[in-house]
Amino acid sequence: MHLKQALDSRANYYHNVIVMLGEFEYLLLTAAARLGEDAYGAAIRQEIESATRRRCSIGALYTTLDRLEAKGFIKTSMGDPTPQRGGRPKRMVRVTAKGVQAATAFYNAVTRVSHGVAWEASDSL
Repeated sequence: MHLKQALDSRANYYHNVIVMLGEFEYLLLTAAARLGEDAYGAAIRQEIESATRRRCSIGALYTTLDRLEAKGFIKTSMGDPTPQRGGRPKRMVRVTAKGVQAATAFYNAVTRVSHGVAWEASDSL
């Protein structure tokens, strides 16, 4: 199969450029998958901050959750209210099969493009 045929047969493309996840979308999907049944906003945020050692804005997190849900990569639902949250429910997150496929494609692309590259800190760059 020629590359153009392969690209044209994909559902997510724009002018034959495959639309991939963004870095933050990938981090969010990966954190939600790792957390499983315990995946909700604050836990996902903590997971991302721990992994990246960078601050994660709660606004960016919920905006991205909305975008991933619109794309069909996650499903969200409201959990039971908890006393620890002042009686407010948690927004629970579940990665869909489509989300798993998108995250896998992103991971595989990064792995392929990184093949043979040894990242080392150097002052010469």
